[in-house]
Amino acid sequence: MATFIPFDRTQAFLLPPDLKDWLPSDDLAHFIVAAAERVPLSAFRVNKQAGGKPQYHPQLMLALLIYSYANGIFSSRRIERATYRDIGVRFVAANTHPDHDTIAVFRQTNKAAFEAAFLQVLLLAREAGLLRIGMVSIDGTKVDANASKIRSVRYDRAQALRAKLAADIASLTAQAEIADAADVDPQALPAEIARRESLKAKLDAACARLEAEARELAATERLVYQAKKAAYDAKTGRRGRPPKPPDDDPPPTRQSNLTDPDSALMRRSDAHEYRQAYNAQAVVCADGSQLILATNLVATSADAPSFAETILAMEQGIGLPATVLADTGYASATAVAALEARGIEPLVAIGRTQSHRPYDFRPPPAAKTPRQVKEPWRMAMRAKLETDDAKAKYKRRKETVEPVFGIIKAAMGFTRFRLRGLTNVATEWLLTALAYNCRRMIRLQAA
Repeated sequence: MATFIPFDRTQAFLLPPDLKDWLPSDDLAHFIVAAAERVPLSAFRVNKQAGGKPQYHPQLMLALLIYSYANGIFSSRRIERATYRDIGVRFVAANTHPDHDTIAVFRQTNKAAFEAAFLQVLLLAREAGLLRIGMVSIDGTKVDANASKIRSVRYDRAQALRAKLAADIASLTAQAEIADAADVDPQALPAEIARRESLKAKLDAACARLEAEARELAATERLVYQAKKAAYDAKTGRRGRPPKPPDDDPPPTRQSNLTDPDSALMRRSDAHEYRQAYNAQAVVCADGSQLILATNLVATSADAPSFAETILAMEQGIGLPATVLADTGYASATAVAALEARGIEPLVAIGRTQSHRPYDFRPPPAAKTPRQVKEPWRMAMRAKLETDDAKAKYKRRKETVEPVFGIIKAAMGFTRFRLRGLTNVATEWLLTALAYNCRRMIRLQAA
């Protein structure tokens, strides 16, 4: 006859339980709590006014967010629910239960604390001999914004919709005035007017943003135009077409998203669809630890403009690297010169770095004429990458930075931002990288 372990769900605890006994000694929660306690209170944004309801301790809130992100819990409502249901989360929260509004506000307003915790984790890794700042890899990945691409509107379409909405609002307002004079109270009219006024306000703001961006771009291009115009006027004989002055008005096809204006339509490659997304940048240690050493976030699919900025910002954190490995998307003469001026060796791919796979299921791409490399810095970089030492170094790029994005998206489940706006999204990306580093530290310590 089968035997079973007896159980009784109504049995009360004879002694107060110790939450530490419910977690293994090597659980991620212990490391995160220790790391959060190293962050000074001065790094947090807290309410310093006396009186009122007591606040949750900021180190507790920091540890709660890091642990939740490391375990794939990103929604503030899900984090609140997990403080009741998840043993690890309950231990990190010290058996308290912050509500989702408190969690959401803390996440938005404490970027400085996340930066401090990010640095503390890297310092812990260096103290333990797990991190050496020498060679790093940089890459970017597209992460969906908290907005739908169908909420993106073109400038010309926004202009037409604004005119139509203005006419509809005037018509509905006239109907409401007639109904009011006739002592009739149709409740649908005020709601319809408010709905159209709200949409028109969003379109007005979108057009204003596009027009401001166009004026700013035209101002930066005007100096270049004036130089070209002076050179054109100085020519004699056949002079060709005169340079075109920059336009202060945005092109009709320029788009803006009504939900998250800072995000942009971008795609991973020509084989993928356009998505409303951000370009999340990460600098990863290529000397074995695979820890993220720095992050950045831009609202453009191009990687090159933020290349030097991302690397040089490491000086304020863990320190500057000796060598940087980057793919062809980071090829920029200005960025390479800026890094070399600081004693950093950039190894940037020039052109395609790998041939088409011989047994690829997809048909081979159409043959293209190779681009002629004429710029001196590109020729020098290509020659450097042909050396055995540079080849051995550059081989580490793909096997260090790309698996990090795979872990963040597949293992942690982070494929979409929960916040909106460039500043808030950059904070969330930093928090995600911090959670990844904590997971990685546990793996390194166990090895």
